[in-house]
Amino acid sequence: MTTGGSEIEHGYPHLDTVRAAVHALFKRLSYDTVSTFATSVLPVDVAFDETEELHLGAQRVARVMLRHLHLPDARTVITFREMEHAAVVELSAGPEYFIELNDRFRKHRKDIGAALAHEVMHLYLHRLDLSFPGTRDNEILTDTAAAYLGAGWLLLDAFREHGPLSQKLGYLTPEEFGYVLAQRAEFFGEDPSPWFTSPQAYDAYTAGAARARRDARRPPLATAGWAARLRYAKDRRAAQDPRRTGRPPATGDYAFEGPPPLRVSFPCPACHQRIRVPVRGRLQARCGLCKTLLDCDT
Repeated sequence: MTTGGSEIEHGYPHLDTVRAAVHALFKRLSYDTVSTFATSVLPVDVAFDETEELHLGAQRVARVMLRHLHLPDARTVITFREMEHAAVVELSAGPEYFIELNDRFRKHRKDIGAALAHEVMHLYLHRLDLSFPGTRDNEILTDTAAAYLGAGWLLLDAFREHGPLSQKLGYLTPEEFGYVLAQRAEFFGEDPSPWFTSPQAYDAYTAGAARARRDARRPPLATAGWAARLRYAKDRRAAQDPRRTGRPPATGDYAFEGPPPLRVSFPCPACHQRIRVPVRGRLQARCGLCKTLLDCDT
């Protein structure tokens, strides 16, 4: 989970899995439950003073994460040892929680909240019985859930790129963390940007937010740009041409479906649920999963 500067990956290599993770959260939790996470973990609640006793402080921050995720406030045993990963959690039935943190956090206490955000999210998803097959995808689900449910901004803030002193926590790239946090910000109307203490984290959030805005500007959404609208109109004409025996090839943005009356399906920009609407010009569609109201020009 701890990555050196030469190994830090950038861009959006896991974006499909990230979108699937957001969709899985809404499907498993429902709109009503997701809505209970409208307020993120606040910086003041996870601040770690250098004068605070290490184990007591780590336990205090862990309790913040447990309360945020509505988990039982059981005793949390936190130990520190040398290991390859940043942290490890024991996924037991309780009544105690056992979390091991990398010894490096003894000197980098400000990042303990980030490590605990990821590990406590493992506990939360375990109780939900929500997982993806394979270690890599399951860790991406954990990072995505932490970010979307209001604790994972700490994981992005732990990203620093200063040559040999560089570090990144989590399995998402910095820009992917920014993408998820921007989607959360749009859904809840909460701006996390003032909380970032790392300039590189702020830049990654800005880049991810720009990528998230592109999701809201894909046809048949009315906010789509002119070039995308021209491509959509061309594909729509081809789909409506009775002389053609097949539909235009589906894209990641939309797909036309028949028989007549023609319909178009596209992913909700908020939760990535597939939405189907008739091809009949301007209309509004409400996502049945996340309740987002979308202006469309089909």
